[in-house]
Amino acid sequence: MVYMRFRKCLAVLIGLALTATGLWAAGEEEGSTAAAADKKYVTDPTTGKVVVAPQYGGTITYALAADIPGPDTVISGGSATFSAGAVVEKLGVADWAAPRDKFSFNIYELNIPSNTRGVLAESWSQPDPLTYIIKVRQGVHWHDKAPMNGRELTAQDVEYNFHRMVGIGSGFTEKSPKAYSFRAGEFESITATDQSTVVFKMNEPRLSALASILDDWSAWIYPPEVIKEHGDVGDWRNLVGTGPMMMTDWTKDSSRTWDKNPDYWGYDEKYPENRLPYIDRLRALVMPEVATRTAALRTGQVDYVGALGNAQLRNLDQVESLQRTDPEIVISSFTFRNDGAVGLNVQIEPFDDIRVRKAMQMAINLEEINNSYFGGFGDTTPQGKVSRSYAQAVTQFEDWPEDVKKAFAYDPEGAEALLDEAGYPRDADGIRFETRFLHLERYDLNYTQLITSYWDAIGIDVVDIEVLPGPAFGAKRTAKDHELLNHELANFGDPINYMRSYSTRPSNPYGADSNVNDPDYEAMLEAAEAATTIEEQYRLVRELNQHGIEEFWMIWTPNGPQFNAIQPWIIGFNNENWMGNGQTHGVFLRLWIDQDLKTEMGY
Repeated sequence: MVYMRFRKCLAVLIGLALTATGLWAAGEEEGSTAAAADKKYVTDPTTGKVVVAPQYGGTITYALAADIPGPDTVISGGSATFSAGAVVEKLGVADWAAPRDKFSFNIYELNIPSNTRGVLAESWSQPDPLTYIIKVRQGVHWHDKAPMNGRELTAQDVEYNFHRMVGIGSGFTEKSPKAYSFRAGEFESITATDQSTVVFKMNEPRLSALASILDDWSAWIYPPEVIKEHGDVGDWRNLVGTGPMMMTDWTKDSSRTWDKNPDYWGYDEKYPENRLPYIDRLRALVMPEVATRTAALRTGQVDYVGALGNAQLRNLDQVESLQRTDPEIVISSFTFRNDGAVGLNVQIEPFDDIRVRKAMQMAINLEEINNSYFGGFGDTTPQGKVSRSYAQAVTQFEDWPEDVKKAFAYDPEGAEALLDEAGYPRDADGIRFETRFLHLERYDLNYTQLITSYWDAIGIDVVDIEVLPGPAFGAKRTAKDHELLNHELANFGDPINYMRSYSTRPSNPYGADSNVNDPDYEAMLEAAEAATTIEEQYRLVRELNQHGIEEFWMIWTPNGPQFNAIQPWIIGFNNENWMGNGQTHGVFLRLWIDQDLKTEMGY
C-alpha cells in the first residue's frame, strides 16, 4: 500500500509539472490551436519558462484560513499583514527578479541583503558598524484618501514609524512588543536628516540590523496623520498607504477586498516596462475548513489555496482527491522549518548521555517515514537549528564528519548496542527505560506517535504523550519541566537568533532549548555576537550550529511537505510563498490572469 501510494503521488506531481509549464492544454481540440496562435508569450527570466504574456484586469480571489484583528501590525502583530500588506509598504522586499534556483521565495525573511531590493528605500549604506543610512524613494505618494490626500512620502514618515516601533522619539517612549526582531536599547537614535534621508544609529554593532530595518514583521510604513488622529490604524477604514491596493471592504469572518491604486508608482521587476499591479481587485475569503477551501477551488470560487493565505494543504489525501477530480489545478509542494523535530532535556538522565541521544537518532528510519507518511515528498536531509538555505551560516550535510553522518542512517542494531554501552540494558519486559513526551497541541499528534514507535522498538518506552495548548506548553518548556518535546530545526530567520535559543542566559525566553548547559557554547555565542564582520559572525554561527548537531541536542525527523494549489489561468506563479516577513500580497500583485483560458474553461 505504501509503495502504491508513493507511485500514485509521484504520478500526480509529474502531471503537475506538465501542468505548470502549460503543456496540459496542448491544443488537442479544434479551436485551441487557433486561440493559442493569437496569444502573446514571454519567457520568465527567473525560470526560463515560456508563459502567456502579462495582461491587465480581473480579480484574484484566495482562501484565508482565519480572520484576524485590525490591520495595524504594531497592535495585532504579524497576522495583521494579511490585511495591511497590499496597502502599506516596507523599506525592502525580496527581489522578484532573482533566479528561482538561487532564491526560491519559500524563505520568508530577508536576512540576506543580497536577495533584497528597495521598496520605499531607494538605497542604503553603512559608513561604520553603528550607522545605517536609508535614502527614501522620491516620487512616492500616499493614496488620495483623507487625511493623507496623496501627499508625497518623506523621510519624516519613516522616522515617525520607527520611533513608534522602538519607542525613542515622536512622543513614543516604549518599544512595541510586536517589533519582533528589534532588541531593547539597541538604537541610540533614528533621525530624518532631510526629506529623503533617515540615519539609524546603533548603541552596539548588530549584523542583522539592516535586515530588521528593511523587513521586521512590524516595519510597515503607516500614515502618521492617521495615527496622530486616531491613536493607531486599528480600524481598516482608516488604513491609508503607499502600496498598489486600497482596502475597500472588510466583512468580519467572511471576506476582505482590495481595489487597485491607479496611481501606484511601482513596476514589475521581471518586466520593468509594466506598472503594477496587473489585477484590478484582490479578494480574500475566510475559510477555516479545508473541505470548504478545496470545494471553492473545484468550483472556481477561489483562484488559490496555499501558504499566502495560511491555508496550505498539508495532507496527501487532500492533494490526491483534488487531483482526481480536478487535474487541471496546479499543485506544488514546499517545506518550511521542521516542526516535527524532537528536543531532549539533556541535563537529566538518561538524556545527559550523548550515547543515548545518538542511539535515539539512529533508531529513526528517515526514508521509511518519508515514503509512508509523506508520500516521498518530505525532506529527509538532516539539518541543524539553521536551515541549509543559509549557505554562508551552515555546514551542508555532505560535509559533516562521517561518524556524524552515519548516525542519521537507520541502524537499530547499532542503537541498541549504544544503549547497552551506556548502561541501559533491556529488562525482562524488554524495556530499557521509560520517558514522557510533551506535545504541542497544534502539531500532528499522529506524527509524534509514529516517531515514538521507533523508540519503542529499541526498548525506550514512551509511556505518556501529554498534549498541551501553546501557553501551557511554553510554560513547561521555559520551566524545563519536560523530558522530550516537539521542537523546530531548519529554521528560517536571523541565524544568530536561533543560536541564542540554546543559551542558558536569563534573557533567553525559552530557558535554553533542550536545557543545554555548555560553557564552550556560551563562549562561542558571545564571540559571534561581538563579531565585526558578517563573514566572521557566519563562521562562528556555522561552528555553533554544527556543535549542536554533533552533540545530538535534538533529533532530526523528516520535514513534511505542504502544498499550494492554484488555478491554471493564474500566470506567473512559481510556488512563491513570501517576499519578506508577512509580505504575501506582493506575490498576488505580480501575477496576472489568462482571461481567454478562464473563459474557455467555463469560468
